[in-house]
Amino acid sequence: MHARIRAAGLILVGLLAATPASAQVVQSIQFGGGFFSPRGFDSRTDGDVLRRDFDGEPLNGSPGLSDALVFDMSDFRTGHLFGEWSVGVGRHVEFGAGVGFAQRAVPSVYLDVVDQSGRDIDQTLKLRVVPLTAVVRFLPFGGPGDVQPYVGGGVGAVRYRYSESGRFVDSDTLDIFSDRFTATGTAPAGVLLGGVKLPIGGDIYSLNLEGRYLWAVGDTGGLDKGFLGDKIDLSGGTFNVAFQIRF
Repeated sequence: MHARIRAAGLILVGLLAATPASAQVVQSIQFGGGFFSPRGFDSRTDGDVLRRDFDGEPLNGSPGLSDALVFDMSDFRTGHLFGEWSVGVGRHVEFGAGVGFAQRAVPSVYLDVVDQSGRDIDQTLKLRVVPLTAVVRFLPFGGPGDVQPYVGGGVGAVRYRYSESGRFVDSDTLDIFSDRFTATGTAPAGVLLGGVKLPIGGDIYSLNLEGRYLWAVGDTGGLDKGFLGDKIDLSGGTFNVAFQIRF
């Protein structure tokens, strides 16, 4: 993952260095929203806390019982908001710096264990991400005012907050207790993207449809912070719809 981020950074620097100083510069802003879908269980990084919670491990002294939780990664699919400031250099290259926001709270229960009253032992798993990205887009055809397909990539940092709150089972004593565990941090990221700009107001306004994939992995602090996994995989794909204004 870090190799992808370094490669994207080198490409971005190379394109900046190769941009002619005499090229026409056009600034713009875009804002919009979209849909975020995280990586599935099968492709998540080793040590990922959500994969560990889902798979579970046998509870001490209780054959046939595990601490697995009932939820699915598709439960973390959610909408998101974002904004970006962009600089177009010539007709075929655009640099952008943006920020996004997505948050999702997912209910879960233990698969094999209930309390003394026969009720589910429930928790809430909550993930918030704020990606900061620097990207470059290559638009090989047309110019402002035309339909322009594009591809690109970049680097960034993802500010994240992950928490587990509710009731839990002690793996040694099997006691049930209430608590909240929280991990926050910032993880480096790599981005690949592709999309199309659709003119809706000449060369000033456009509607942008864009798909992105972002790679990032954060730390939870592991058992010292109360988590059964020491990583949180923040990777996933987004589909964005944005309104762009050039000035």
